[in-house]
Amino acid sequence: MNARFPYEDPALPVEQRVDDLLTRMSLQDKAGLLFQQFVKIDDFDAPGMFGSASIRELLSQGLTHFNILFAPSARQIAQWHNALQDEARKHPLGIPVTVASDPRHHFTDNPATAMMAGPFTQFPEPLGLAALRDEDLVERFGRLVRREYRAVGIRAALHPQIDLATEPRWARQSTTFGEDAELTARLGVAYIKGLQGDQVGPESVSVMAKHFPGGGPQKDGEDPHFSYGREQVYPGGYFDLHLKPFTAAIAAGVAQLMPYYGMPIGLDGVEEVGFGFNKDMITGLLREQLGFDGIVCTDWGILSNTCWGVEHLTYEQRMLKALDAGVDQFGGEHRADVLISLVRTGQVSQDRIDVSARRLLRDKFRLGLFDERHVDTERADIIVGTTAARAEGITTQAAAHTLLTNAATGPARLPLRTGLKVYAEGLSAESLVGRATLVATPNEADVAVLRLQAPWEQRGDGTSFESFFHAGSLAFPAAEIERITQISRTVPTVIDIYLDRPAILTELAGSAAAVLANFGACEEAVVRTLFGDVPPQGMLPFDLPSSMTAVEASRPDAPFDTADPLFAFGHGLRYDAGMPQPIPVATAAELNETGA
Repeated sequence: MNARFPYEDPALPVEQRVDDLLTRMSLQDKAGLLFQQFVKIDDFDAPGMFGSASIRELLSQGLTHFNILFAPSARQIAQWHNALQDEARKHPLGIPVTVASDPRHHFTDNPATAMMAGPFTQFPEPLGLAALRDEDLVERFGRLVRREYRAVGIRAALHPQIDLATEPRWARQSTTFGEDAELTARLGVAYIKGLQGDQVGPESVSVMAKHFPGGGPQKDGEDPHFSYGREQVYPGGYFDLHLKPFTAAIAAGVAQLMPYYGMPIGLDGVEEVGFGFNKDMITGLLREQLGFDGIVCTDWGILSNTCWGVEHLTYEQRMLKALDAGVDQFGGEHRADVLISLVRTGQVSQDRIDVSARRLLRDKFRLGLFDERHVDTERADIIVGTTAARAEGITTQAAAHTLLTNAATGPARLPLRTGLKVYAEGLSAESLVGRATLVATPNEADVAVLRLQAPWEQRGDGTSFESFFHAGSLAFPAAEIERITQISRTVPTVIDIYLDRPAILTELAGSAAAVLANFGACEEAVVRTLFGDVPPQGMLPFDLPSSMTAVEASRPDAPFDTADPLFAFGHGLRYDAGMPQPIPVATAAELNETGA
């Protein structure tokens, strides 16, 4: 395309292109940039999500940042993306759309905190990557995510989540890198490099790390998506520790940051309002002290719903307060008309809008969206979820297993030998073909294998958004402990437990012959670990408490603060006395390829 205006000329410096485009934009064009809304991969005239307008209406209001949720095939996403860019191009200035996504490449069954993998390659949760302690693996994984995102047109990643998992009850731990600040900082930087490269450019995916300044220290472990979890507390005085991964991310060139919903309580001189409204945190700390000049996008819906500490303000007043705090974009909001009204009535200056519009446009130009809008729809299904990439994902799920205990002798000593009769909960007969015979009862078995999940207390009605958050006690109900213990008395028993939060395993570890922990593993990955094809190489990314009494007495902001943990951070046995071998990387050449 021949350049009509300087902003369309790829040979010019990014800042010159931004300057030129800003002079040509109307107030509505600029205001629309400051909003990012959920959209469905659907007809452009279909009703929007959560009461929002249709995509076509959002585009007409100047919105050009969209967050997609549930995804069909890679080809369908790519086709929708190209059509969306064509629709955006009809605007006189032709500002391209930035498509964003929450995490999609992990073993999630919780759509409240991450998206289902669908066509994308599936690795363990970030906790599993933390269990492996391998920065090279994490950076290579980031490059894989970049390759698959770019293939379908996703150019902004609403991750990684570099909060510290210091409150054992918190529902958002599975998508963190665990409890240790140093490990989280190292892996967070590796992931950012994998997605962005050394700097943001046409081959990058722009990273929005979250949740500044660290969302882990939640009072009683409750989550600030809900009013009862709005307080973030620091009884141990560890605010700076939670900040450490973010300072590392800024030094690594992270393009965007997202503040959390929570409101800091008891910090000297800091206003007790949600971080998205908090000028002390965004302007004072992030902008002025840490020197961050990238995009600050709020967590989703802080003007409409999760407006902690400013519930008494009107929608317009909340918007004013967030802009004054220093945010650039409102996630999960679409009311550009309100912002336009605030400018026209003199409550927000044009210069203030230009500050944020400049940052948002800069990101689009650096990503090359003005110069190459379309993706290759014919190749999307070929690039996304290749056989080799999926194989490495399963291998990594298996390797991330952490061996907590192992039988000294007997049929339940891991790895299991072939030919056993197995009573299994959570494993199919098909998964055991060629290895073992599935039997119907513990009495018939040589060994039992029980796949469990860390316990939680049901919130909501079982179908609501709240219901997806695994919160509350980490202890198994007495009846479940008795049931599992009875199986263990009947037959030597192996437990394989999915830890999306730390579980209290004190009673079960004492009765089971062997205990494995996983951080998101499909049936094939579990079986491969059980039978030694891929021996466990993981080490715990957090402490496993010994009791709820210890959890309740711990300080939410303090790492490793539960008394006498049953298994400590870094615990991880091996099937033999040797050191764990590196994870196979036979597909490294493919995974290193960044072009889509």
